[in-house]
Amino acid sequence: MSEAKTTTHHDEIKRWAEARQGMPARVKTPGREGGILRIDFGKPEETLERIDWDQFFKIFDENNLQFLYQERTEDGGVSRFNKFIRQD
Repeated sequence: MSEAKTTTHHDEIKRWAEARQGMPARVKTPGREGGILRIDFGKPEETLERIDWDQFFKIFDENNLQFLYQERTEDGGVSRFNKFIRQD
């Protein structure tokens, strides 16, 4: 069974993303300071703007987020599953 984990540690998030060729990005959204964070795994989508890690983690910390992610899929492959959620 695959297991989801959560973290707020910047180095762990960056390590996970870069191991999957992921880059920090955001969706600019009116009325939402900083935008919505995403990890971009390829050619940037039209709605995504790549940002640097410093800017990414500034938004992450300001919005009191944590990173929900999975290391492996149920069949043992490398997982790209991730989501940003608010801390309790």
